[in-house]
Amino acid sequence: MNRGAIVLCGGKSTRMGSPKALLPFGEEKMLQRVVRLVSEIVPHEQIVVVSAPGQELPSLPAAVRLAEDKRADRGPLEGLAAGLQAITPKTEIVYATSCDVPLLQPAFIEYLFQQIGNHDLVIPQEESFYHPLAACYRTSVLPSIRELLAADRLRPFYLLEKLDSIAIPIDQLRIADPELVSLNNLNTPTQYLAALAAAGFSVSPEWQAQADK
Repeated sequence: MNRGAIVLCGGKSTRMGSPKALLPFGEEKMLQRVVRLVSEIVPHEQIVVVSAPGQELPSLPAAVRLAEDKRADRGPLEGLAAGLQAITPKTEIVYATSCDVPLLQPAFIEYLFQQIGNHDLVIPQEESFYHPLAACYRTSVLPSIRELLAADRLRPFYLLEKLDSIAIPIDQLRIADPELVSLNNLNTPTQYLAALAAAGFSVSPEWQAQADK
């Protein structure tokens, strides 16, 4: 299969209080780290980073493609549509992720690619919750996403109703990511500090003070 990846970073970061894409993580910014981890499975030229209109981004490898949401504040489906529109034409399947998963395991991405078979979508399932930004999609799903956006049906769950989907129980994914850290989105300062500690990085006094509030 011809693989690609879409990294979404256009969220408001309201609970974090600071743009997640620009958060320091070791010597990198968080978006830079996630792109680097994804690039262990997908080459740079097959990666699209989708931001909000006018959003500031850290420097990225020159081959990485950039795209913007067509309309702001419309959630992951808007970002997926922009990313699929910008992906290289021969790409068959993409892994979609947010930029706030700095502990992402490349083996997790590879495992999901291997599970898609002839399906349109392979998505992790945690009881009644699904992880649309830790999933693989065929690029041919773009018209279905556009239909949902046109109808203002913005919940990614609606895609499961329209597509030939396979849901993978998260415990099955432990074969590739034993601690399931690839599903650990960072939404608050406390979660950010915990991820830094898990990766062995020091915590600045400024961020520790935010987490202690």
